[in-house]
Amino acid sequence: MHAHPTPRKNRTKRHLQQALITLIKEKGFHSVSVKDIVQYAEYNRSTFYIHYQDKFELAEDLLCEMLKGLEQSVGKPYRSIQAVHTDQLNKRSFQIISYVYDNRNFFDLINYQDTIPELHTRFPQTILKIYQEKFEFKTLHNLPVDMNYFTRYTAYGFYGLISNWINTGYETSQEEFIDEVIKLSQTHMASLRYLGVD
Repeated sequence: MHAHPTPRKNRTKRHLQQALITLIKEKGFHSVSVKDIVQYAEYNRSTFYIHYQDKFELAEDLLCEMLKGLEQSVGKPYRSIQAVHTDQLNKRSFQIISYVYDNRNFFDLINYQDTIPELHTRFPQTILKIYQEKFEFKTLHNLPVDMNYFTRYTAYGFYGLISNWINTGYETSQEEFIDEVIKLSQTHMASLRYLGVD
């Protein structure tokens, strides 16, 4: 059933995923049927069932794909194992923000209650995972703190800023938003090192 992906299969899956996103915004996830999805995407039901057993599998595939992309976007600016001081951070340091903006059609779904199952929990959990597994932080002035608390505090703070940015319809430009995140980082963080753990 799940054969090797081809450009055509990937295109079909993207169309089904986009149909699901649009329909969730129109009527809520639980009101969306497979019939709705295939009608919107202009496919037949048999094509849908080649790729997915039901709408839940489609939603899970979409969620996993987007959160995996979120994780992969983080490391692009950090190929060196050298520590980066927070005064050296710039727009390129936050490709995760550009990733959210470029995929805002999907991430807008956090504004909906009846949305993709587990989106509201797994999105912040993914941010926390990124902070815990992919970075090593140094506190400002080497202040001694429990790094587990520090990492959680920083990760969930960043998620709060991201979710607020999404909720406000991205009214602040990417450049302004990144600038504010950098300023906030500099209030408690001296440097960060990308560990590159996959």
